[in-house]
Amino acid sequence: MDLTDDEKKAKEEEKASFEALTKKIKEILGDKVEKVTLSDRVVDSPCVLVTGEFGWSANMERIMKAQALRDPSMSSFMVSKKTLELNPKHPIIKELRSRFESKSSDKTVKDSVYLLYETALLTSGFSLNDPTIFASRIHRLVKFGLSINEEDEDATTDSAATDDAPPPLEEEGQTVMEEVD
Repeated sequence: MDLTDDEKKAKEEEKASFEALTKKIKEILGDKVEKVTLSDRVVDSPCVLVTGEFGWSANMERIMKAQALRDPSMSSFMVSKKTLELNPKHPIIKELRSRFESKSSDKTVKDSVYLLYETALLTSGFSLNDPTIFASRIHRLVKFGLSINEEDEDATTDSAATDDAPPPLEEEGQTVMEEVD
């Protein structure tokens, strides 16, 4: 599909208007993604994760993580290079851009970026590295939606807060098979 000069100019202007947001999202996500770009393929979703042609697909990544005798160094070089593609026409992305432009240090902007990324991971077929962090972000979002002030809640559930602490993390890479050996 050939674009006219006006359409090309409009695309370039749109890309330029979102450049600061894509850089900020890449900065927030770090090496979780290879790059952040605008997409004209995405219609309904605010963003999607795509993998490179030669990296592992989401299904292959799951299969390799499940292998009992896999070499832990394998996953470091074959993990798929993910690109986060943003839908510039989606209201979430538009609002995220305006929030970033008005107050870039807003904590909700960073939480929103992580939620969008983790949701894109799930909808693209990948698994979350730490589902408890994702769950805590969702809980914060629900509290916000229900107008529950976290300080009020902390005061009333101060004694229960220590009981809700997550269990210590197991050592990464150690499987049940290694424990038996």
